[in-house]
Amino acid sequence: MGERRLVIVNQAANYLTVGFANAFVARGVGVTLLAGSVHEQGERLDERVKHARLVRWQQRPPWRKALAYGGSLLQAWVLLITRYRRYEVLFISIPPMAYLLTLVLPNRCSALIWDVYPDIFEVTGMSRRHGLYRLWARLNQRAFRRAYRLFTITEPMRDLLGAYIEKDRVTVMPIWSVFSGDERIPDMQNKLLAESPDRQGRFIIQYSGNLGITHNVEALLDLADALRDDDQFLIQIIGRGPREPVIRAAVERRGLGNVEMLPFQSDERFVHSLSAADVGVVALNPRVSRGSVPSKAYNLMAFGIPGLYIAAADSELARYAHDHRTGECFAPGDPDGMASYVRRLADDPDFYRYYHAGALRGARGFHRGNADALASTYLESD
Repeated sequence: MGERRLVIVNQAANYLTVGFANAFVARGVGVTLLAGSVHEQGERLDERVKHARLVRWQQRPPWRKALAYGGSLLQAWVLLITRYRRYEVLFISIPPMAYLLTLVLPNRCSALIWDVYPDIFEVTGMSRRHGLYRLWARLNQRAFRRAYRLFTITEPMRDLLGAYIEKDRVTVMPIWSVFSGDERIPDMQNKLLAESPDRQGRFIIQYSGNLGITHNVEALLDLADALRDDDQFLIQIIGRGPREPVIRAAVERRGLGNVEMLPFQSDERFVHSLSAADVGVVALNPRVSRGSVPSKAYNLMAFGIPGLYIAAADSELARYAHDHRTGECFAPGDPDGMASYVRRLADDPDFYRYYHAGALRGARGFHRGNADALASTYLESD
């Protein structure tokens, strides 16, 4: 029997994709990665993994992002019906509609679902009766029925996929932190803190990540308003995305001098910026927060940083807060509750240590071994 061969499709491959590719290679599978970019962070891509390039992912403006999605989708389709016709295929994340190629490919296709479409369109106000929503939902049902294997990252997301396919067809496989343990840098050695006297000695409430439509960062501005008269707090918003200009304008319009906006950080600086946080914010629109968990949540746990989750009460983040005490979860319209929580964290060392320990405890289930588990589950399913 010849070598089993797998193509992994992800237009913007990150450390998670690298982990999955390496896990399959380690099990004797010939792996090709179709990606516009490969971001190696914490783990290098095994030299045995072949890389075929797609159009690079674009964050903004929207028209460039759409063109990049369309271009990479067309490229992937052509490559998969020609050069990689006899390969198995695993679709991951970007472009979000790529797994629908299952309907027109001769390959054995599988998918790892990180965000459930078209459900995510509800953030924009799109009705489920909208033509695009209904079409995508019907295509989901057909594509998932044809899929060889389906994976997702949380139980609530598996429940959401149950609208399109029997839930027992979907395997839950959690993701993990880019950090293997508590690699937090002490304040005295922290480059981000050293750059500005205004950051030193203050209690930093930090959001670091994508500033997109599903990330309810505006709720953090209400918290800043509630804390505006308390100089011990500094709220950092670090990242990039389509909502960045809107958030920046809102900070200026509301006169929030306790908010600092910083650009996306390089890998070398990322560990310093994350280490500077006393509280880490994970904010999601309630309409998509039920099953979605950004990778930043796991990075915060790995560093033992208490979480401030802004999400729905039935979200996976709320479950982490309840089951592991990794932090506390608040509705977007509760800035006073958030303010009370961070004030107690700042003023009560025992309270802070309680959530620090909970975060580290919660991190134990989210580790690099989950990539190996996915690869083994996939290969043992025949």
